[in-house]
Amino acid sequence: MSLMPTMLERIARARMDLRMGLPVILTTGESAILAISVESLSPERLTDLRSLGPVTLALTARRAATLKARVYDNDIARVTVPSDAGLAWVQALADPADDLETPMKGPLLSEREGDASLPRLAIAMVKSARLLPAIAYVALENAGDFALKHDLTLLPQSAAEPLLNTSSPLHPVAAARLPMEASEAGRLHIFRPEDGGEEHYAIEIGRPDRSQPVLARLHSACFTGDVLGSLKCDCGPQLRGALSHMGQEGAGILLYLNQEGRGIGLANKMRAYSLQDQGFDTVEANHRLGFEDDERDFRLGASILRELGFSSVRLMTNNPGKIAMMEKTGISVVERVPLKVGENAFNRHYLATKAAKSGHML
Repeated sequence: MSLMPTMLERIARARMDLRMGLPVILTTGESAILAISVESLSPERLTDLRSLGPVTLALTARRAATLKARVYDNDIARVTVPSDAGLAWVQALADPADDLETPMKGPLLSEREGDASLPRLAIAMVKSARLLPAIAYVALENAGDFALKHDLTLLPQSAAEPLLNTSSPLHPVAAARLPMEASEAGRLHIFRPEDGGEEHYAIEIGRPDRSQPVLARLHSACFTGDVLGSLKCDCGPQLRGALSHMGQEGAGILLYLNQEGRGIGLANKMRAYSLQDQGFDTVEANHRLGFEDDERDFRLGASILRELGFSSVRLMTNNPGKIAMMEKTGISVVERVPLKVGENAFNRHYLATKAAKSGHML
């Protein structure tokens, strides 16, 4: 029946459940876990988890390295939660805010037996929900009956995992003329993903020839830089500089992708800023939170370009990763157009780190 939710819609529902502090059930074969985001975990729900069995905490290998916890599952660590550990202890393992004040969190006992695929899937789910990448979980029997009794979302790994690993299809929603400072001949296109995620935008300057390489930029949303004029990054100057350049040439496409903080979300970005205030650089801060250097999906930009009828670009970027992803997804990059603007006393170290650790061509 078409009124039943699809698997993609169930994933969207599960993502919202995790943000609100509800657990979700993940299954594979005969195994199942009840998983809940550590960030949104409450004392009452921690107690309820314990009533079902031993509680385990799943962390990314990046966060585990900071905690000196052993990693037996390549990209994640499964840490046993002691029976007398309270919520503060569990959340301190997930959130590095007090790491310098209380660096010794252990001793931590990492699990090495059993299948780690379901905790790994749960980590991917909380990442997609823009939460700290840490989950508390218990093994569960009779998962279907438990889901029905407690009205919880259940996701089979075989159906959910491929969708999480695939860039969600984007569909045009609306477009209208938008005169701007950079160009009076502007047009804004709105694209909505099928998975219930954030919408993304394409700003078209002039009427670019679809048969020729278009001057283009993939710009990730930066509330602090684009809106507030933050001096900690160069995002705002890059946004305005790119639009100005396109206006001067009379044609271009700026793709504004809602992937704040290199794809970790604004809240986690502020956590990273707080860690930078403690002396860590931007990459170290992301790692201490449990994220990779860059969690963005640039395939979204390629999808929008194809939808708008473009197959080749003159890409305005300093990031070789964007060039590689464009080429990998079938968009030809015929020229890299440097965009070196916005350096100041507050972001000089940040820019140097991007060059040294992320390979940006600055």
